[in-house]
Amino acid sequence: QMHLVESGGGLVQTGGSLRLSCAASGRSIENYAMGWFRQAPGQEREFVAGISWAGFTYRADSVKGRFTISRDNARNMVYLQMNKLKPEDTAVYYCNADVKIGTRGPGDYWGPGTQVTVSS
Repeated sequence: QMHLVESGGGLVQTGGSLRLSCAASGRSIENYAMGWFRQAPGQEREFVAGISWAGFTYRADSVKGRFTISRDNARNMVYLQMNKLKPEDTAVYYCNADVKIGTRGPGDYWGPGTQVTVSS
């Protein structure tokens, strides 16, 4: 069983930056594709970014050029650097393990989420 906990969310102005962190425990992340999803009020949860076990990265079109995903297997951590934030980025952001990179679908392991609010 893998346990995930996100941190780093908060309130930021348009154009600002935040760095989300995901701490994993229970299992090593090194053999898993990891990723971030988000869910805005009244909307379905959507894929944001993923990183394969080999380090290849994938991002939704809406965040390309602004968000960067990275991983530190030694620390069992995954990060999401978010720059040039927009009000439409406002959502609860979730860390996910065992992401299906090909379909951008989620794996079975979720964190509780962290709120990101971007003010206009």
